[in-house]
Amino acid sequence: MLKKIAALLVLVLSLGLYSCTVGVSGLQSYVDSVDGYEFLYPSGWLPVQVNDGPDVVFHDLIERTENISVVISPVPEDQTLADLGTPGEVGYQLQKNAIAPPDSGRQAELVNAEARESGDNIYYLLEYSVKLPEQKRHNIASVALKHGKLYTLNASSTERRWKKAHNLFEQVVQSFTVY
Repeated sequence: MLKKIAALLVLVLSLGLYSCTVGVSGLQSYVDSVDGYEFLYPSGWLPVQVNDGPDVVFHDLIERTENISVVISPVPEDQTLADLGTPGEVGYQLQKNAIAPPDSGRQAELVNAEARESGDNIYYLLEYSVKLPEQKRHNIASVALKHGKLYTLNASSTERRWKKAHNLFEQVVQSFTVY
């Protein structure tokens, strides 16, 4: 009897500890205190080592084409996000310079662009439909500016998986915070 109670106690404690390590809805926290940003990403996703590209990349272990990345670009220290343009204008610039640059073989359409305020920061939330030579994709991004750096968190999935991934990616994008 004592062994059964002890086993049950160990099970309850381990489930409680596990739930403390997993974020909202199976999301984990990623914090980059050096560059000053954080976001939630799906549990079970793996970091990918990249050179000369995004600051960080995560991809799904099973659906390897689904990914989340953060790109940091310098901007003049005195600029604000509003100085760069409206959400639509910034979304269009990101579309033609990063998502579907000339001669990339990609076509992108800005589907939605809006602003949200959180604390003392403004974030532009951008949604794209992207056509590649071999497939269609869907991207959502959160863009923020802080300390002379433009931060862009991008979450991307194939169009085939978009309906299933959309709510999860919305949580990721909404969790993006710069400080």
